[in-house]
Amino acid sequence: MDVLKKIIRYNRGFELRNVFQTFFRNQSSGGIVLMVCAIAAITIANVPSWSHIQDYLNLYLGFKIGAFEFKMSILHWINDGLMAIFFFVVGLEIKREILVGELSSVKQAALPIFAALGGMVVPALIYFMFNNGEVSANGWGIPMATDIAFALGILSLLGKRVPLSLKIFLTALAIVDDLGAIIVLAVFYPTNEINFTLLISAACVLAIMVMLNYMKVRRPSMYIIPGVIVWLLFLGSGIHATIAGVLVAMTIPGKTTINEVRFIVGMKYLLNKFSAESSHKIEVLANTVQQQVIHNMHHKLKQVHPLMIKFEHGLHPWVTFLIMPIFALANAGVKIDLSLFTPPLEPIVPGIFLGLLAGKPIGIFLASWISVKLKIADLPGDISWMQILSAGIIAGIGFTMSIFIDNLAFSGIHMVNMGKAVILITSFVAAIAGLIAIYFSTKNYKPINNI
Repeated sequence: MDVLKKIIRYNRGFELRNVFQTFFRNQSSGGIVLMVCAIAAITIANVPSWSHIQDYLNLYLGFKIGAFEFKMSILHWINDGLMAIFFFVVGLEIKREILVGELSSVKQAALPIFAALGGMVVPALIYFMFNNGEVSANGWGIPMATDIAFALGILSLLGKRVPLSLKIFLTALAIVDDLGAIIVLAVFYPTNEINFTLLISAACVLAIMVMLNYMKVRRPSMYIIPGVIVWLLFLGSGIHATIAGVLVAMTIPGKTTINEVRFIVGMKYLLNKFSAESSHKIEVLANTVQQQVIHNMHHKLKQVHPLMIKFEHGLHPWVTFLIMPIFALANAGVKIDLSLFTPPLEPIVPGIFLGLLAGKPIGIFLASWISVKLKIADLPGDISWMQILSAGIIAGIGFTMSIFIDNLAFSGIHMVNMGKAVILITSFVAAIAGLIAIYFSTKNYKPINNI
């Protein structure tokens, strides 16, 4: 029994390490892919002979069943459909962090929560300071966002010289930031007049999904089909459809169908049975009994693997390497006009630029410092205050989420494109400045088993 427990503990630690490695590797690589797609979209928009390619985004796609017809433009399918899957994965990440991750205890969660709050409030205030009373005032949510894929992609350029604790801090911060952005989207950026009938219907479907979770139903289709229905109801409700992805994620089972004691006892019995049938040869050639044992062990391993983790692991590569790049290709294609930064400036320009580039690091640093001084949170031993400030600069890469909010904040295409142009320029500057800051702040850091 002790040997089995040690094996399980070892495998659990090994699995956890692999999860972190895979997560950071995917996010870092995804940030690079995202960057390439953004550059491609900008290039297409700024080369006159290629600009017609963007017209394809206005083509309508859909289906018709009898009298029922459902059609949306390709751009809407991307922003309302594919991004709902993105927000579903974000919701799963938030739930995982709350259950077993960096947000699972008050002490662990305090620092990234306070940092994220500071990194949302200060940029919004800076934006509001420049845009109060202007037609662009509704864009205050734009500089609040952080693009985690881009941020970790920048960190990956420095490899092992970046402390693991700093990567985890920035990841947890970005996840809390995403949660804040989701609340802002749901409350302050409705797409149309609110249809409460559809919202109540969506709430009923979500309640059924919660009941299925309580009844320990683990079949994926029992959550996918109602999830699609919730998305359709939100699509017509006036609340942005992507919020449905987060709410559906919260209903996905995060617990196993077998407790630890039963798992250990069952696996011990199967291991003994497998050993009893062993031919004691070096080569493992399983006989009929051993094959059945392996099948039963596989079944128990499936039981101990929550559906939430299965969904997250299965969808994460698709979101990172397909959905987000497609979003970038569809939304980053704006003409870059550097004259935006020549006086007199439109208030939206300093609002977004200073909100992301200055508001983010100031807000994150001050909120973190106050929380540590008040002994609400602890600063990890291998992280310096300069590194916290540097992480705050990198958090100024708003890109995906900022562009997403920009699309909802303004009705006029001129204002939307101006916002996108400033977001792209600011994100580029924040990436360069953050990279330099991290490089010098980690100059004396000696990596120990770092990812």
